Amino acid sequence: MALPGSTINQLPRDVVYREVIRAALLGLVVNILLASAKLYAGMAGNSWALVADAVNSMGDVVTTVIVLIAFRVAQKPPDDEHPYGHSRAEGIAASNVALLIILSAMAIAWETLSHQLRIAEVPPAWTLWIAAANVFIKEGLYQYKVRIGRRTGSAAIIANAWDHRSDALCALAVLVGLFCIRWGGPQYVWTDRVASLIVAGMIIVSGVKLFWQSSSELMDVQAEPEFVGRIRSSALSVAGVCDVESLWVRKSGLEYFADIHVEVDAEMTVASGHRIGHAVKDRLLHEFPSLRDVLVHLEPFPHEHSGPHEKQDFR
Repeated sequence: MALPGSTINQLPRDVVYREVIRAALLGLVVNILLASAKLYAGMAGNSWALVADAVNSMGDVVTTVIVLIAFRVAQKPPDDEHPYGHSRAEGIAASNVALLIILSAMAIAWETLSHQLRIAEVPPAWTLWIAAANVFIKEGLYQYKVRIGRRTGSAAIIANAWDHRSDALCALAVLVGLFCIRWGGPQYVWTDRVASLIVAGMIIVSGVKLFWQSSSELMDVQAEPEFVGRIRSSALSVAGVCDVESLWVRKSGLEYFADIHVEVDAEMTVASGHRIGHAVKDRLLHEFPSLRDVLVHLEPFPHEHSGPHEKQDFR
């Protein structure tokens, strides 16, 4: 199952990790600066909505650190306890970030419903500019990170991008509330409540969707049919391969693992079949940089088949 709009990356492994780490670091720096600015503006401008949004940005700093740690772990080479490597750390981080997004949205809804919104005095006009800048910055971060996430296939970066989108929506609610209070006075404080509930609902829906998609990767779901088909076609083009009996491709973080059963002439020697198996593996690893490893199993070609490509097994 692919994340919305995601593509299979064809970049070298080190380039992929460099891109996603750069995106995460940019988000970390921006969130630290935004949290500081909103906390000061909220305290100085008597806007508790901005103070709450500053706390939200501090939470984003924590989630981004989690993502960065996950990328560091995912790059560790295989060892005796983890012969397939550590790339699943990226999927674990993505699902955890999605859960944090859901919980934060539920907390927003609870606070909105359980507390009477009061305001001591009308915040100054400059707090509107702080809130508006926050909306544009967060939306810009979302657009940047979701583009990186789709290009690299990183579920963690896409989840982190949606965290920015949820923050942009929250900031928009804050902006609407501040504007209505400035325009109509404290009696319009209820507009902030309505906007917060709408935003919380939207965030929960997005968070659940992200959690489901990132969790699917941890359950070894089959890769996209188009990607599997391309791998199958490439294997069939290797000299000596008569057919592909079965092909399983699973996503693990930013990388993929393939298990393929190829059919070869039943009368050939073991050494010849061994060479064909290595040729298949070398071809796939060279042609698809996102493949971390390929396990090739040889099967005797059933001569009763009417043609070498009769099977269409994409398991």
